[in-house]
Parts: sequence; structure tokens; C-alpha cells
Amino acid sequence: MKEKLHRELIELSKSEPYGRLLGMEVTDVGSGTATVRMRVNSDIRNMFGFTHGGALFSLIDEAFQLACNTHGVLSVALNVSITYVSAPESGCMLEAKATEMHKTRRTSSYLCEIRDLDGKLIATAQALAYRTGKEIDKL
Repeated sequence: MKEKLHRELIELSKSEPYGRLLGMEVTDVGSGTATVRMRVNSDIRNMFGFTHGGALFSLIDEAFQLACNTHGVLSVALNVSITYVSAPESGCMLEAKATEMHKTRRTSSYLCEIRDLDGKLIATAQALAYRTGKEIDKL
């Protein structure tokens, strides 16, 4: 049953307009984890020519959104705190991974990071989700 839910989450992500706008692609969803990729391109640059922090935040948020919903309970972000470590190279592929650290009936916490495919750390984040108690398949 969990594998079916994980496949459904991948399909939901593929149909999400904002994720498609940024070119996000889910590469893995497991129990309490998710990995999402996005290529750095000229459309996501800020006014100084660097990758916009909002695009990096969005990549982490997509991985977090998927990871915190892998248990079948609708979960939403309460807090995400991001630290930008280094600027990615233009044209490189970025990979965000969210990993569940702790889960209770009402909250769950995640460590997230973005790296390029050479392993260079781009950003880290701590994220907290509220677990609504509503089952995803009954929405």
C-alpha cells in the first residue's frame, strides 16, 4: 500500500504547475524521504545573475512536501528554515533530499539539503510539518 501511495505522490508532483514551471523532477520517494532534481537555468537567476534563493527554497520545499506526506496523512509545512551555503554553477543539476528525523501523531521534522551532482553542498534546511490527521486517499 505504501508503494502505491509513493507512486501517487510522484504523479501528483508531476502534475503540479509550479514544479513543472521550475522543471522539477522527482527521482525517489520512500517512507519519510524524497529526492527531487532541478536544473539551474537562466530563468531562475536573480538580478545579480545568481540562482534565486526562492528557486532553491522551492526545490527543498518540494522534497519536504513529498517526504512528509509519505505516510498517507495530509501534512503541511509549519516552519522551514533554510541556510544558503554556496551558489550553484549555471547549467548544473541540483538534487534536494528531505529525510524524516522524528514523527509524532501531530508533527514531523525533516533535515533537507541541496547538492549538485558532484556532491557540492548548496543549501540546508530544517523543516517542521503539521500532520492534519486526514488521510490523503480520502480527500
